[in-house]
Amino acid sequence: MAPRSQALPPDVVAALAAGGGGGRAARHLAALQERAHRMLLLGVVREATASGHPGAPATARAFELLAGLERRAPDAVRRVIRHPSAGAWARAAYRQLRAGVSGGQAMRTRESGPGRPRTRENGHDPARGRDGGGHDPKRMGAVAAAAAALARFPCRVEVPAPGGWADLPGLGRVRARGGGPEAVVRVGEDGGLEVDGEPAVLEPLHGLVTEDGGLRLLVDDLDAYRWDPARVPGGRLAAAERERWGRCLDGAWRTLRSHHWTVAEECRAMLTVLTPIKGTDTAVDSACSPDHFGAIALSPPPDALWLAMTFAHELQHAKLGALADAVRLTLPDDRLYYAPWRHDPRPLPSLLQGAYAHLGVAGFWRRQRAFEPGLRPHVEFAHWRAATHTAIGTLLGSERLTDEGRRFVSAMRATVARWLAEPVPGEALEAGRAQAAAHRTRWRTQHGPDA
Repeated sequence: MAPRSQALPPDVVAALAAGGGGGRAARHLAALQERAHRMLLLGVVREATASGHPGAPATARAFELLAGLERRAPDAVRRVIRHPSAGAWARAAYRQLRAGVSGGQAMRTRESGPGRPRTRENGHDPARGRDGGGHDPKRMGAVAAAAAALARFPCRVEVPAPGGWADLPGLGRVRARGGGPEAVVRVGEDGGLEVDGEPAVLEPLHGLVTEDGGLRLLVDDLDAYRWDPARVPGGRLAAAERERWGRCLDGAWRTLRSHHWTVAEECRAMLTVLTPIKGTDTAVDSACSPDHFGAIALSPPPDALWLAMTFAHELQHAKLGALADAVRLTLPDDRLYYAPWRHDPRPLPSLLQGAYAHLGVAGFWRRQRAFEPGLRPHVEFAHWRAATHTAIGTLLGSERLTDEGRRFVSAMRATVARWLAEPVPGEALEAGRAQAAAHRTRWRTQHGPDA
């Protein structure tokens, strides 16, 4: 984990607390996460060595290669280190090594004692690993190989190849000639790849580029660490579906660039990857994870407006997740709270995440109502500004915020208070109130007034 001593400038934290931040704040957060990834890579080497992991020598050699590349081709190294799956693997491997687990088996640990791996709220345990084999520290070789290929730096490196495939973060994957579980990748002077002594065919990640070239994203539908395996669909995104995603992205970008330029700046500074995930039988879905900074996971987007609003929503999660590596906002609390957008009670950190995300949603519809005819944007604005205000009141009343957290949430409240004073058509105001009342009634039916 990134140390909390990596402070952000006070004016950046203040801008984030008000609900925005823009490109400058987003660039600070991206740099913070890049530093965190670098520290995690170093931590993987140190923990593998200290614990006597059998892959420690290969892991150390790959890290040395990566460090050498840093001096020759820093942009290539930065691009790979920032790729969300590289960070997700590094976090998972570091936690696993600290916990004293290797492929599900106990291993020697230092007397200082291991930490516990964090279990995510969606039920996915990071210590489970991929393909049942734990989080192999030798995947450091795949990070180094991807950077070397981008830099066209000749080298030879050992990489894991579970299932006969070797993932190269940010590039794609290559098949291991021997069928795995490990392979030797050789990078040539032209950036070409050999695997186990034979020319490799790279199965690449596909890119999406907006018509004006203002936003370029990868679609990561390959890497084993792209998201929780239980939520990703089988197979790759079909070409026709990928083209539809591209059209939605182009329309969403036009909306953001024209009417929501703060969100557009944050997209450009923070977002690098879209990851396809499964929707539900009745709804589309989106998600962000602090372990996958730079990625937004999506089920197939229904239209460009939904995607633009989803960016405004999910980037708030990404910003707050990254900020949490520098600023502690909440204190331990075993209580659960009402969230006006959920049907289940939420722990305090999750309520804060939801309130901050819906501050972004309310802000999106606040601006969108000036450009979209009809009652809908007014209803959405009225509904979500009130819901966010309710949650902020709960957060401030919990008495489980740190001093920094109280200042942060108070700034959120000041933003919403200004919005609550803005006029909304009476019909939209009543519709928003009716939605809020119906949600609270359903919640009380399930959980009772004091749940």
